[in-house]
Amino acid sequence: MTAKLKLISHNLCPYVQRAVIALTEKEVPFERIDIDLANKPDWFLKISPLGKTPVLQVGDTAIFESAVILEYLEETQPKPLHPKDPLKRAEHRAWIEFSSAVLGDIWGLETAPDEAAFRAKAKLIEAKFARLETRLAGSPWFDGDGFSLVDAVFAPALRYFDVFDDIGDFGILSNKPKIVAWRQQLARRPSVVNAVSEDYPDLLRAFMRKHKAWLSQLDTKAAA
Repeated sequence: MTAKLKLISHNLCPYVQRAVIALTEKEVPFERIDIDLANKPDWFLKISPLGKTPVLQVGDTAIFESAVILEYLEETQPKPLHPKDPLKRAEHRAWIEFSSAVLGDIWGLETAPDEAAFRAKAKLIEAKFARLETRLAGSPWFDGDGFSLVDAVFAPALRYFDVFDDIGDFGILSNKPKIVAWRQQLARRPSVVNAVSEDYPDLLRAFMRKHKAWLSQLDTKAAA
């Protein structure tokens, strides 16, 4: 009998979204349990040594760190999202690490306290996306026809720009037609759409206001 899967989640965490997308693509049933990372329950701290989401509970065993969770799902669940070729698979894993670096820069972007800090982070992200642009197959997914884990991990990063672009035109994705087309494809993928709640944009805006981000000062749609 297969152990029941529980995904401990936070409603804004991009790393949780990675796991949700992978589980959905594999058509694996799971229970999602959202917690408040600002007020972490004791039971969560007992199973998450780093105090971060996601955590995948497989029966009585807790697996933490999204990259490890994704690899576990690849090894144990149907519908693989990694390429069969070992060299290609290693390259995909490298780009998954690259996506984590992008998310780190986006964190700096969404919490930047002033324009100078924002522009500095934007410059770093532009440079990373320029590298990514040269690698993208073009259509429809990262490596062509097959949806992969690289697509799953970049989807949450690109989702941020739905809100960023609504606030202002910062030019981060300018002159990157492959990424723009890829982003549009990802935004229509059911697994990506359903990885967050409908109020995700409002929650992200509230997060930026809470952190007194420069972006929130420009946001004409932000709640008073």
